[in-house]
Amino acid sequence: MSEYWILATIFLPIIGGVLTPLLPFQNRKTMMWYLEIIVLATSALVWKLLLNGTTEVFHIIHFVEDLSISFKIDGMSMVFAGLVSLLWPLAVLYSFEYMEHEEREKIFFMFYSITYGITLGIAFASDLLSMYFFYELLTLSTVPLVLHTLKREAVLAARKYLYYSIGGAAFAMIGLVFVLIYGVTCEFQMGGVLNMALIGDKKNLLLWVYLLAFMGFGVKAAIWPLSSWLPDAGVAPTPVTALLHAVAVVKAGVFAMIRLTYYSFGTSFLRGTWVQNVVMGFAMFTIVYGCSMALKETHIKRRLAWSTVSNLSYVIFGISIMTPLGLAGALCHLVFHAVMKINAFFCAGAFMQRTGKSHIYEMDGMGRKMPVVFGCFTVSALGLMGVPGLAGFISKWNLAGAAVESMNVQAYFGIACLLISALLTALYMMNAVIRAFLPKRDFDYGKLSGVSDPGWKMCLPLLVFSASILMLGIFSGPLVRFFRDIADGMY
Repeated sequence: MSEYWILATIFLPIIGGVLTPLLPFQNRKTMMWYLEIIVLATSALVWKLLLNGTTEVFHIIHFVEDLSISFKIDGMSMVFAGLVSLLWPLAVLYSFEYMEHEEREKIFFMFYSITYGITLGIAFASDLLSMYFFYELLTLSTVPLVLHTLKREAVLAARKYLYYSIGGAAFAMIGLVFVLIYGVTCEFQMGGVLNMALIGDKKNLLLWVYLLAFMGFGVKAAIWPLSSWLPDAGVAPTPVTALLHAVAVVKAGVFAMIRLTYYSFGTSFLRGTWVQNVVMGFAMFTIVYGCSMALKETHIKRRLAWSTVSNLSYVIFGISIMTPLGLAGALCHLVFHAVMKINAFFCAGAFMQRTGKSHIYEMDGMGRKMPVVFGCFTVSALGLMGVPGLAGFISKWNLAGAAVESMNVQAYFGIACLLISALLTALYMMNAVIRAFLPKRDFDYGKLSGVSDPGWKMCLPLLVFSASILMLGIFSGPLVRFFRDIADGMY
């Protein structure tokens, strides 16, 4: 019966989304209830599956030989599916108020809901082929969201996102083909599935294939030099950019890189080779590069987008350490960054929607007029900086510990990159906070008359996320132990 529950979980938001523009809702409130119930029901089904737990593989569609679309719930599935199932209902609630005056609202929510189901398909995929199938669908479902406003910059951003994603998927496909040829199975297995007897003297060829596939999946993870699409995609409505930059798309990228490294090629095959040094080098450079670009950016959403570029490579750095502690640190930042960054983006979106402004230098004095929004933004800023007691400190600490434990000299330089990033993050995040709460002494608050916090639909998610950042920083022990158990192959 579990296979039917998995199918129901994936297809409920997809079918519900497709029906959204077709159903004759009496009013907008009815549509809102319909969408929120669909999303909440999907999240409830996700947690039913995760709590019951099963490692059995369910083959849904069989092609030829061992090729099929299959699902399985393992530790990685639990992390990714659990994350998106907790964030998506709050994102939809936020969207109801944000999108109230936008055009083509039904089409927006159709693709927004469909994307939820497709993301869960990636999470529950049991093998590289199944994950690749949903990974491609994710591109197709999110391009219309980036394109939503139909303005020139949205068209250009959507086109760039599509080109980059298709190109990356082509490189990822090379990795899939070689795993099918040289692997004992296509199923995900901790430690990898390569058949060393078949590889023979072709190890270097396989290392090159791994690099191509890693960078292919790295497009969605915005690794340098394939990261410029992410800031450009900020032209989309904030509920879209928050999911692009914090949850669905970018986290699907690093999730796929984890699957490729630890569950397909295997770290015993990769660790100590030149390709480990190369991918770690890309991650380290991107960490500093993303922060540097964020520091010079004045548009709030573009600044947060470049911050995402940097923080995603924290996860990639953890992956490239290729040890159980490295994977645990990567999972830790994958989850904690998602909460911190979706909160920051939603705060930025609230500021932009309520004021019609979008630049850092226009935030002067906003803290007094929008205390909830900028209070929550401050929590995210401090968390992203890595202040002790908040979520960001825990994930950075685990990554640094994994780097030390690895005894890899290059990883030690990675710790230096983390420290540089922390400094630059403090500069570009606290600059906005200080402007909001401590404007110039003679600042005229009369210019901000009529500015206030948004309604409860937008404020409630911000307060929940801010509280979560604090709770994850103080009570992270059980979750971190769970990540380490996954990395040790216990789930």
